[in-house]
Amino acid sequence: MAFKYPEFLAETDWLADHLNDSDLRVLDCTAFNRPDGSGGIRAESGRESWAMEHIPGSGHADLVNDLSDNDAHFRYMLPQVPQLAQAFSSYGVGAGTRVVLYDSTTGSWATRIWWMLRAFGFDDAYILNGGLHKWKLEGRPVNSDPSTYPPAIFLAKRRAGLMADKDEVLAALDNGSTCVLNALSGEQHLGSGGANYGRAGRIANSVNVPAADLTDPVTHAYLPAERLAERFAQVGADRAERVITYCGGGIAASNDAFILTLLGYENVAVYDASMSEWAADPSLPMQTGPMQVESWSGDLQP
Repeated sequence: MAFKYPEFLAETDWLADHLNDSDLRVLDCTAFNRPDGSGGIRAESGRESWAMEHIPGSGHADLVNDLSDNDAHFRYMLPQVPQLAQAFSSYGVGAGTRVVLYDSTTGSWATRIWWMLRAFGFDDAYILNGGLHKWKLEGRPVNSDPSTYPPAIFLAKRRAGLMADKDEVLAALDNGSTCVLNALSGEQHLGSGGANYGRAGRIANSVNVPAADLTDPVTHAYLPAERLAERFAQVGADRAERVITYCGGGIAASNDAFILTLLGYENVAVYDASMSEWAADPSLPMQTGPMQVESWSGDLQP
């Protein structure tokens, strides 16, 4: 089995061959979740990490400072159109450019920005398979040289259906035609992995495919399409139905959404505020303990 849309993945050898293409923009999307000292999590830009070491010529896409609505109550919320358009324009992203996105951690930061670009009408974006980790593992060059791309004009046009809110998720729990899918760890899904978002556990009736289980633990490249398809099918994600992915703040959820898109799922959304909003509201239903999923038929470990 192959991905339906493999063109959204860029391999390291392809990037090495095209790194100097005049229309190519390579963006390090690294950010970090750090403990806030009170049992929660705070967002930290990865700009300093990029400045220390990056793929030669690449710029940095600052999710924390440039690409999140910092007036919102929750982390990483989509910014308003003018802010988003200004940020991508300053990164050199616009008509006639192609963009390869990577990060130095799990890949989820890159897929979050890929999903944002998709949500605002830009389709010439690709995820570097294995990110900076695989690039370095293969002995490819990195440096700390400052780098920028010429400013461009990014025309943001919001696409409907790619982002979900609390009301849509709540309605989905009862309509039977939407799969609500948790990208957090199995322990967090069961409620045994701490309560970083207010209440431990999961959105009621949701299923679980951890974003951390989508990649090879050695190379950080995505697992073969057949194995990934099986994981989502096992928890009841139906290609004919809508799938809404969530996590803590819409980051790991974007990784699951990206893979679903590669596999050919055509009706996928990311719950933007995710558990940061849901778990903090005691009126919204949650569950802990073992999952009851009839379609479960195997082990989800790599």
